[in-house]
Amino acid sequence: MNQKKATIHDIASELGVTASTVSRALSGNPRISQNTRRAVLKTAKALNYEPNQIASALRSGKTQLIGMLVPIINRSFFSSIIRGVEDVANKLDYRVIVSQSDEKQENEAATLKAFLNARVDGVIASIGKQTRDFDHYQEILDSGLPLVLFDRTTSDLQTGQVVIDDYEGAYKATVHLIEQGCRRIAHFTARRKIDIYKKRCLGYLDALRDHNIPIDKKLIFAGDLQLSDGRRHTAELINKQLPFDAVFAASDYAVMGAMQVLKEKKISIPDQVALVGFLNEPFTSFTDPPLSTINQFPMEMGKAAARIFFDSLESERGISEQKIVIEPELIVRASSEKRKTNS
Repeated sequence: MNQKKATIHDIASELGVTASTVSRALSGNPRISQNTRRAVLKTAKALNYEPNQIASALRSGKTQLIGMLVPIINRSFFSSIIRGVEDVANKLDYRVIVSQSDEKQENEAATLKAFLNARVDGVIASIGKQTRDFDHYQEILDSGLPLVLFDRTTSDLQTGQVVIDDYEGAYKATVHLIEQGCRRIAHFTARRKIDIYKKRCLGYLDALRDHNIPIDKKLIFAGDLQLSDGRRHTAELINKQLPFDAVFAASDYAVMGAMQVLKEKKISIPDQVALVGFLNEPFTSFTDPPLSTINQFPMEMGKAAARIFFDSLESERGISEQKIVIEPELIVRASSEKRKTNS
C-alpha cells in the first residue's frame, strides 16, 4: 500500500503549533526559537517528512538545478567535465541534469527548451559539431538565465566560456613533430567551423610557418574527427601516394584511426610516420605504441565552468562574459618520439 506523505500540517498537528510556524522553522527563520526548531526537525524526521521541492522552487524562484548539455556522453573527456561541474555544484546543494545532443542542432534546441520548461537556474553547454546557428542558445540568454559554454564555444554569443588554449596546444604538438625531424605533417581537422578546431588548425599552420616549412593544403583533411575519419584520411594519403611523415589530429579518435591503417600497411610508427592527437583520452596510454597527445584537463574545465555559473547567479545581470583559458599540456609518448641514431 502507498503510504501518504507527511505534510507540514501533520507536523503542526503533532506539535500543536501552526503550519506557518513549522514552515518557518524548516526554512531556518531566525524568528523561530531554537527549541521550537529542534522539535520541528525531530518530528519531521519521525514522520519521514520530505519537503515539496516544486512548491519551494515557486516560492524562492530557484530550483537548485543546472541544465548541462554535452555533445556525446560516452566520452571520458565529457564525463570528466560533468564530474568537475558536479563537484562544485553538489557542495552548494545544486544538482545537475545532463543531456546529450548527439552533435545535432535539433537535439540541442529541443533540450534547451526542455531545460527552460523545467525551470533550471541556468545552463552549462558544449556546442555540437553539426550546429549551424546559435539562436537556441541566445534564447537562454534572452530569458535572463546564466549560460556558460565550455570546450566548443563561439564568439557569436556574449556569455561565459571555459576553453583550453587550443592554438597553443596545436602549436606545441606541431613543433614537437618538427623537432623529431618531421617535415610533411598531415593535419586532420573538423568539417564544421567551431572555434576550437579553427584555432587548432591555425596553431598547426603557424608552427609550420615559424619553422620555414612549406604549407601543403593537400595534407589538411576536414571531417568529423571520428576513428573512421582518421582511417579514411590516412588511406587517402597512402593511396594517392602523398608523402607524409607525421599526422597531427585535432582528436585522439582520428589519430587512432590513422594508427590502425598504418599498422595494417606495415608502416612503422614513429620511425616512418609519427602521430600526435588531442584530448588525452584514457585509451591513448594503452595503444601500441602509446599515443602522444594534448591534455585538456577536463576536470579543471568542469570546475571552472561551474565557478563562472555561480558567479553569474550572484551578479546583478545574471550573465557573465568571463572567459577562462586553461594552459594545455603536451604529453609525449612513443608514437611520436623518434629513435635517435648514433652518428
